[in-house]
Amino acid sequence: MRGTDHQTGHLCGYVNPEAMVPLDHPMREIRPLVNAALERLSPTFEQIYSPIGRPSIPPEQLLRALLFQAFFTIRSERQLMEQLTYNILFRWFVGLSVEAPVWDVTVFTKNRDRLLEGDIAYGFLRAILADPRVKRRLSNDHFSVDGTLIDAWASMKSFRPKDASGEPPGPGRNSERDFHGEKRSNETHASTTDPDARLYKKAEGQAAKLCHIGHVVIENRHCLVVETRTTVATGTAEREAAVAMIGAIPGRHRITVGFDKAYDTKDFVADVRDLGATPHVTRNNKGRRSAIDGRTTRHSGYQVSLRVRKRIEEVFGWMKVIGGQRKTRYRGTPRVGWMFTLSAAAYDLIRLPKLLGAAA
Repeated sequence: MRGTDHQTGHLCGYVNPEAMVPLDHPMREIRPLVNAALERLSPTFEQIYSPIGRPSIPPEQLLRALLFQAFFTIRSERQLMEQLTYNILFRWFVGLSVEAPVWDVTVFTKNRDRLLEGDIAYGFLRAILADPRVKRRLSNDHFSVDGTLIDAWASMKSFRPKDASGEPPGPGRNSERDFHGEKRSNETHASTTDPDARLYKKAEGQAAKLCHIGHVVIENRHCLVVETRTTVATGTAEREAAVAMIGAIPGRHRITVGFDKAYDTKDFVADVRDLGATPHVTRNNKGRRSAIDGRTTRHSGYQVSLRVRKRIEEVFGWMKVIGGQRKTRYRGTPRVGWMFTLSAAAYDLIRLPKLLGAAA
C-alpha cells in the first residue's frame, strides 16, 4: 500500500524544519521542481502500489532521499538513514517531521526495489523535463550522445570460468588468487558477484575491468540530460544504445546529433540518417577512411556540434564524482541503470535553478 507524503509541523516544543533551513539555501529552489515532477508521477505510483495493506514508505519521500544521496555524495543507504536521523536539512527536503522515526535501511532498500519495477527513475527524468518552464529552454533540434564506463560492484577475483574448471576459491572472505598465465575473456568467464558485468576497456593501453556502460543524450542549448540508457559492456553497445536513444527523441523533424570518433562507422552513420538525424561524428582518419565526408563537414554547424559535444563530459564528471556513479553500489544492469538515470535527473536539478533564474 502506498504511504502518504505528509510532513507535520512542530509539536511539543520542537522547531519546525521549515524554519531551520536558510531562505537562500540552494535546496529551496530545487525542492519545488522535485515536488512538481513527483505530482506528475502520482498516477504511475497508484498503478504500482496496492490500494490495501500496510502503508509503505511514501514513494515521494523515497525518491527525495535518493536524490539527496546523489546531491551530497552519501556513499551508502545505511549512511543516508544515519544522516536522516539527525540532519534537519535532510528531514526537511525528504518531508519528515523532526519527531518522525527514520526507516530501517533494509525496509528502505525493499521499497526502492519496488520503484525499479515501474521504471520510476526514467519517468522522474521525463517529468522534470515536462515542466513548462524547463521545456521552453530545451533545444529540439541539436543533441549530443556519448557513453561512459561504470565500474561494477565486483572484483576481478569473482571473474571465474563458466564451466567451473578453475581452482576453487581459498579460505576467507578475501583470499588470494593467482591470475598469472590464465587467459580470461567474456566468452569463457563470468563474474560470480555480478553476472551482468563484462570485462571491457575503452581504449588501447588501458586496463580491462568489470563494468557496465552508461549512455546519455544531452540537448545542446543548455546541455541538460534528456535520455539515458545502461547496457552491458560490449564493443557495439555505445552505437546500439545511441540508435535507440535517438529513435526515442520526440518529433519527426530533422535534428543534428554530435558524436566522438568511436561512432565513426559506415553502418552507424547510415542508421542515424535513416532515423532522420544528421550525424555530426568526429572523423576518425587514423589508418582508415571516415564515414563522414565533405557533405557534412562543410557546414558551420558541424564544428559547433563538435565543440558543444565535449560538454557531455561535464555530465559524466558530475555523475561520477558527486553522484556516485564512478563505481556502482548495485549489481545487475537493471539496478545499475535505474540509479544511473536517477543520477542524471539529479544533475539536471542541480543545473536548473540557475538556468531558470537567468531566464526570469
